[in-house]
Amino acid sequence: MTERRVQRRLAAILAADVVGYSALMQRAEEATYAEFERLKRQLIEPSLSRHEGRLIKTTGDGALAGFASPLAAMRCAVEIQDHLAEGSGPFKLRIGLNLGDVIVGQDGDLYGDGINIAVRLEGIADPGGILISDKVYNEVEGKLDAGFEDRGEQQLKNISKPVRAYAVRAGAPGALTEGLSAAPPHPDKPSIAVLPFENLSGDPEQEYFADGMVEEIITALSRFKSLFVIARNSSFTFKGRAVDIKEVGRRLGVRYVLEGSVRKASGKVRITGQLIDAVTGAHIWVDRFERDLTDVFALQDEVTLAVVSAIEPKMLQTEIELATRRRPENLTAYDFYLRAMPQFYLRSREGLAEAIRLFHRALELDPRFGAVAALAGVCHMLNVLLGYANDLQFDRKEAVRLARLALSIDDRDPDTLARAAVISAFMVGDREAEIEMADRAVGLNPNSCLTWSCRGHVYRIAGLPEEAIWSFERAVRVSPVDPQLYMTLTGIGQALIELRRFDEAIVVLKKALRQNLYLATYQWLASAFAHLGRDAEAHDAAARVLEIDPAFTISALIARAGLSNAKLFIEGLRKAGLPD
Repeated sequence: MTERRVQRRLAAILAADVVGYSALMQRAEEATYAEFERLKRQLIEPSLSRHEGRLIKTTGDGALAGFASPLAAMRCAVEIQDHLAEGSGPFKLRIGLNLGDVIVGQDGDLYGDGINIAVRLEGIADPGGILISDKVYNEVEGKLDAGFEDRGEQQLKNISKPVRAYAVRAGAPGALTEGLSAAPPHPDKPSIAVLPFENLSGDPEQEYFADGMVEEIITALSRFKSLFVIARNSSFTFKGRAVDIKEVGRRLGVRYVLEGSVRKASGKVRITGQLIDAVTGAHIWVDRFERDLTDVFALQDEVTLAVVSAIEPKMLQTEIELATRRRPENLTAYDFYLRAMPQFYLRSREGLAEAIRLFHRALELDPRFGAVAALAGVCHMLNVLLGYANDLQFDRKEAVRLARLALSIDDRDPDTLARAAVISAFMVGDREAEIEMADRAVGLNPNSCLTWSCRGHVYRIAGLPEEAIWSFERAVRVSPVDPQLYMTLTGIGQALIELRRFDEAIVVLKKALRQNLYLATYQWLASAFAHLGRDAEAHDAAARVLEIDPAFTISALIARAGLSNAKLFIEGLRKAGLPD
């Protein structure tokens, strides 16, 4: 018999353990177990996925994970510890990191001193801290915003040679408003922004078609978890402008930019696209596609496949197939959907009314167009929340009905799940179901500003403001120059008020107002000022609320907005002098 050859490889190992787990179990066994399971499910496992880590094993009070890159392991560790530091949960973790040669077992598990050193480092790390070996330090020092404290040579249990260790000193947790305007760093995975394509049809009425094609490409690319894709709203801030590709890459924090043109005429559509390295300015890929208009969706798939193949040549065909979402077979229905979207983004009374009309027209032509049903439901929900509804009960029922219809058509589409979760959170209040939908949406598409933002609203309404802030921050990172950013920033401000962090809330809400003079932002700003006793500023913000909505009353807001977890907000509105 031939001896099986031992497989070895270099790996970055992360070892994490709960501080004081035994004592916590003695005090409240079932609650401690349930909370750690939630922590693994909602923080540790998603963070590993985002940084391309692989869970090796879990113990009752800890976890062991492997990474191909020590920098990715470090970023994952910092993300986990920062998130825990910003929250108010019962757990603190110790984390140890090492880079070493490991044995790959037949079962896929990893073994060897490389792992043992990470575990021993975790054991002597500070509570809530990260302790790394000199091998990790040599790879990550100077590559991320963190400081290091040299802890000297450490004699670790059952490790023959001393290991030099460094404690990580990351940026102060909770500094939520710092760096929102700074150019974001490149992610660990390939990152891309798709700019609006130029409409060469010679017909301004076809502008919506060119925009829609780009939106479909962005959506399809976002389904690949191996890519970091900038959201549509941030990319479209460059529409109609002569751009410097290097500047686009710097502002959006991406390595690659896709730009191109669309010509639609005589029953045919032609797309020209070029992929550019935003760091060097070099053209990586240029191609042209022409198809009959009736085959437009196959054309979009072809463009997407070509782009992804240029960035990730080894990407599996099965991933590409899974990335293709359900689309309406009727192009006319698709046209109505595209025409409705600009009206939907306006958020005005008239815009929402027109969007509802166009969405329902699309549904008449294609009753299986689930994305449209969800969007129509959001329109009815906004009528309720923004005070546009002539019949509150009608719009409430329509919002819920359309959300359920959308889920019955496709409950695996992340955008549909995210929108249905938000509709249910505001209109129904089934906390468990809404959190489950929001988490599934993020899991299906972690590159989506929409799914993260919706998750933030769901968690805030569920009374979990720390988790909400984390989700909103992820939304900001995916779409850092989004024209709808004021809504995400307002969400952060709302959650901060619920945490009694009024000063931080004011900074974020003022930033939101610099982008858009949004009624809800003024309401929450008035409340924050009032809680701090800054009466003059509270009254000024309250005056702006009444200027925008002269009929505003607190009781009407409570009746329509589902504010069961917003007692501090309501208390602040009263202190600010707004009418009951």
